[in-house]
Amino acid sequence: MNNRYSILIVEDEKSIVSFMKTILTANDYDVLVARDGEQALMMVNSHCPDMIILDLGLPDMDGLKIIKAVREWSQVPIIVVSARSREQDKVMALDLGADDYVTKPFGTSELLARVRTGIRHIIGRSANAEAMPDGVFRAGDLSVDYKKRHVYVDGEDAHLTKVEYKIVSLLSEYAGRVLTYDFLIKNIWGQNANYNNQILRVNMANIRRKIEKDPADPKYIFTEMGVGYRMVDAD
Repeated sequence: MNNRYSILIVEDEKSIVSFMKTILTANDYDVLVARDGEQALMMVNSHCPDMIILDLGLPDMDGLKIIKAVREWSQVPIIVVSARSREQDKVMALDLGADDYVTKPFGTSELLARVRTGIRHIIGRSANAEAMPDGVFRAGDLSVDYKKRHVYVDGEDAHLTKVEYKIVSLLSEYAGRVLTYDFLIKNIWGQNANYNNQILRVNMANIRRKIEKDPADPKYIFTEMGVGYRMVDAD
């Protein structure tokens, strides 16, 4: 039985398709290819790939529409690979549900690293989606105990406030994935919250003082400038 992960590449540039297909096939992934948006949506429905690598600049539609359409019924990891480098484009893609965003040009190592992270998301969603909130997230010396609702560093309670805990807990549940400022604010303070990043930045500064040995050079929670925050992957 073939248990390899399948990846759908949605890209109209032949050279880039050839490059990615060669890399992924050599690393034991099954590769499907769609040259435009319409074909991509058909293949997502018919083949149910384990992951989608998506270019935004397609000949028949904006790739953002594909993210939106897929997210209406599926949580399949979506890695955006695009020449668009503006923060606004990254934020829009991530807010719509993309798991990652890679700016062209990119190298072999970067592509494979992003794919491996996406695979970990698959494993996490399928095996631990229900169990994880009752368990413990661990990354280095940091641990998040979902049952006790406490965060520990080197085994010592970090003494986070309720809001600070909620932020760290949410980031850990999506470890390895960038969460936008708006996503965090909406999920921590509610749908009607004032989307002012300042309150989030203040809380993050306090969190880093409590969990990071060097808040200026964090090892657990990283800032994606102009976009949001990302928690390091679990051990």
